[in-house]
Amino acid sequence: MGSGTQTFQHRSLSVKLWPPSHSTRLMLVERMTKNLTTPSIFSRKCGLLSNDEADEDAKKMEELAFAAADQHYKKEPDGDGSSAVQIYAKESSRLMLEVIKRGPKVNDGELADKATDLRGTIFDISGGHREFIEAEEAKELLRPLGEPGNSYTKICFSNRSFGLDAANVAAPILSTIKDQLTEVDLSDFIAGRPESEALDVMNIFSSVLEGCHLRYLNLSNNALGEKGVRSFGALLKSQNSLQELYLMNDGISEEAARAVSELIPSTEKLKVLHFHNNMTGDEGAFAISEIVKRSCSLEDFRCSSTRVGTDGGLALAEALKRCAHLKKLDLRDNMFGVEAEVALSKAISQFTDLTEVYLSYLNLEDEGTEALAKALKHSAPSLEVLEMAGNDITAKGTASLAACIASKQFLELKLSRE
Repeated sequence: MGSGTQTFQHRSLSVKLWPPSHSTRLMLVERMTKNLTTPSIFSRKCGLLSNDEADEDAKKMEELAFAAADQHYKKEPDGDGSSAVQIYAKESSRLMLEVIKRGPKVNDGELADKATDLRGTIFDISGGHREFIEAEEAKELLRPLGEPGNSYTKICFSNRSFGLDAANVAAPILSTIKDQLTEVDLSDFIAGRPESEALDVMNIFSSVLEGCHLRYLNLSNNALGEKGVRSFGALLKSQNSLQELYLMNDGISEEAARAVSELIPSTEKLKVLHFHNNMTGDEGAFAISEIVKRSCSLEDFRCSSTRVGTDGGLALAEALKRCAHLKKLDLRDNMFGVEAEVALSKAISQFTDLTEVYLSYLNLEDEGTEALAKALKHSAPSLEVLEMAGNDITAKGTASLAACIASKQFLELKLSRE
């Protein structure tokens, strides 16, 4: 009778997920504050919050999210609280996105000035359908850039295909504002043009923008290859303060990667480097690894879908050891294999600021997975995302992953298609 009672009591035990502990709530506030003060695509357009304002907003958002979730929980007191936790997370994310898009607060008297300032610093013609731009349309489109006293610091010509005549129209206009530009987006701006014309267009833009003191440069989606990279040689050689460089879907082959490494004089300030979807291969990875070695401030590195095998993976892993500030790492869809992943794990063990890791489809298998899980377990305390799909992981490998997950407060693990 006694043993039966004990068994019944054991089976009736349940885990309550709500309410979260005080420390968990504080950690969410810290996480939101960090997100609100980290530069992003939204902050470039809307402005970046100060630490004090971000902390104040984060506390208010957490309180609102908690109140909404707690109200829901009170309607189902017999549940385990899982639905309340989901509402807490979703409401926090929704509120935080609103604040990020809103940007820093301004008082009523400053609101109009702020709106005018934002419009006056960003010149963007990328909206609408992709179109060929010829001379007459270029004159009309780019007219605001030629107006005396303008304060444009960021230009985006993406999604518009410039021909030779349009480029010749743009060149003298850009020359009048080159000294004030800090961000240039020329992604997908020669689509559909014959190679000879496209190279001439790139040479024109490169020459006129040579000497700009840029922090952001995006040359993605231009099928550059080595010829295209060297067409931008004048611009690339003149950059000593780049913080963000994007060369995605650019046909960056072995030769093109070497050209990039050769042409950029300094990457000491580089924080974001993206090489997604290129035909780089192992030899190209060796060149990219040389850039990475020189980029000690790197926070966000993406070299996904670049046909890199074991040798290239080993070179990148060794180079990444010098990037102590790395926060986001994306090496998906390559052919690293176990040996390169074990080497990468040694580098990852040094990254205390890491928040996102994407390592799907790298042929890691159990051995590589175990090495990675052990490295992450004792590092990256703020890890939020770990993507490991398509790596032939069995129950043996998942045991190490489970131990890693248990050590992380906000980790989201993605193991689909395993």
